[in-house]
Amino acid sequence: MKEGPDIARVAALLGDPARANMLTALMSGRALTAAELAQEAGVTPQTASSHLSKLEAGQIVTPRKQGRHRYFTLSGPDIVEVLEVLMGIASRVGHNRVRTGPKDPELRKARVCYDHLAGEMGVALFAALENRALIASDHNGVILTDAGVDFATGFGIDLMALRNTRRPLCRECLDWSARQSHLAGAFGAALLNRFYELGWAQRSRDSRVVRFSPEGEKQFHTLCDGRVPGA
Repeated sequence: MKEGPDIARVAALLGDPARANMLTALMSGRALTAAELAQEAGVTPQTASSHLSKLEAGQIVTPRKQGRHRYFTLSGPDIVEVLEVLMGIASRVGHNRVRTGPKDPELRKARVCYDHLAGEMGVALFAALENRALIASDHNGVILTDAGVDFATGFGIDLMALRNTRRPLCRECLDWSARQSHLAGAFGAALLNRFYELGWAQRSRDSRVVRFSPEGEKQFHTLCDGRVPGA
């Protein structure tokens, strides 16, 4: 291709196995050091630094310095979206990891995708919001309806603050494990943060897993069904 963006360069940066493992680890939304990313990728610190230099030069990751340490994050939520799509394709065509870990079922059930809820529960949330006509799709993508605005306000979410950010309020993100959509964007992130605030769920310290308490999962499904949580 002689015209337009150079997708081959981006694909090459994402396609290396070690770099792919690093980027997957950064999908948690947390900033990680080169040493932590080396461990995730299974490579030496020197090799990790070389990979990170290439990713930084390609503007795939962004470095942040704090004290003596240098941390890395993904350069934007669009990188997360691309990674989720690629993971979905890999799963569909059978390019799965040979070894599966004990957290795999938990990751499929509920996990963080950058800063919003993904997995089976993320897909269930998106479907519930759509079925309740709280979100709708048009030619511009996903929008929050008038009923959705009322819902968000009643659920303790400050939409005014969300609209003052540069990111889209709602965005559809294809879930790699369920192969259906979950909700991204500022509103998707705010919903997950509200689940944390209410004590319904908490992040795993060492993975992307989001664990709902039994009562939290009950309240989550109550919310999805259109009933008042806690009632």
